[in-house]
Amino acid sequence: MKFGIIANILKKDIALILLQIIEEISKQNYDFVLSNDVYENIYESIKHKTNIKHIDKNKITENCDILISIGGDGTMLNAAYLVRNTGIPILGVNYGKLGFLAEFDLQSLKMFLNEVKDKKYIVEDRICLTAKSEESNEEMFAINDFVIDKGPWQKMIELEIFVDDEYVTSFMADGIIVATPTGTTGYSLSTGGPIVNPKADVITLSPIAPHTLTMRPLVISSKQKIKIIAHSPFDKIQVSSDGQRVNYFKPPTKIFIEKSKNPIKLVHLSKSNYYEILRSKLYWGIDIRKSN
Repeated sequence: MKFGIIANILKKDIALILLQIIEEISKQNYDFVLSNDVYENIYESIKHKTNIKHIDKNKITENCDILISIGGDGTMLNAAYLVRNTGIPILGVNYGKLGFLAEFDLQSLKMFLNEVKDKKYIVEDRICLTAKSEESNEEMFAINDFVIDKGPWQKMIELEIFVDDEYVTSFMADGIIVATPTGTTGYSLSTGGPIVNPKADVITLSPIAPHTLTMRPLVISSKQKIKIIAHSPFDKIQVSSDGQRVNYFKPPTKIFIEKSKNPIKLVHLSKSNYYEILRSKLYWGIDIRKSN
């Protein structure tokens, strides 16, 4: 087993946890390779070691069996983009705020390394989305969501929604979020979208601040294809992929969204429980009155 390691090196004291993780992996006699930026960040602490391998981050997936992402959920989303066409699983170590995707800490990582020997750990497929614009052949990718919105402009945009070429509705809003089940605990949730178990093979569409109050989130099969026509009085429509990559298109623009042929694989401990994560990360179902 060979691990690739990437990290958000902007996090305070990130070098400390990086060194602890490297020490633990080495102790278990597993091989690993660091992305160049991680290596440079901890170089002063490891320069006496001559066997540390490092490589450009964009090539790290060619040199590992599992990619370890150290940081928050944003770092995990970055990792997902790196492995999107490789089938390499991602293990997220949370060193951020929420850490809904990055569910491991140092202690649970130690448990995982023990489970590797017995092959007890779980690798779970999560559906992803791809999108294209009528005016560009560039394929956009998201594990969480695509957000089509008005960008920096003050006025709302008009959105026409089609599913499998059947007209659904039109409305004025700040935008719309097209999310995977994984993404329903992100931005989509803050707009009133549903929480969807990752095992559900569906896509959700959640309007952002719609002018029509009767507009509500829509859940469709992931086998269906979505077409969104966006109109704006301004010169750009903004399409954000996982809040990490942004494309701009001239309105009116047509955006075509569908399920990706390649899922993302996430690593879990054998005892991992999705609903326990919901309760611990989102304080779901907790009565705050009982804390007093």
